[in-house]
Amino acid sequence: MEELICSVEFLRSRRELVARVSSEAGGVREYRAPAAGQVIEQVVDDLQEEFESAPVT
Repeated sequence: MEELICSVEFLRSRRELVARVSSEAGGVREYRAPAAGQVIEQVVDDLQEEFESAPVT
């Protein structure tokens, strides 16, 4: 059985890329950076921390 553990949306404005991340453990948060690589790195780091510390069910 599959279970949704997080949702990630990427939006682009004229000046920056915005990532909106939503998860049960971390709630909703946003990351902003002028370059895609920077915002993606922020999201990956955050989710990696969150999932490494989460208990396995």
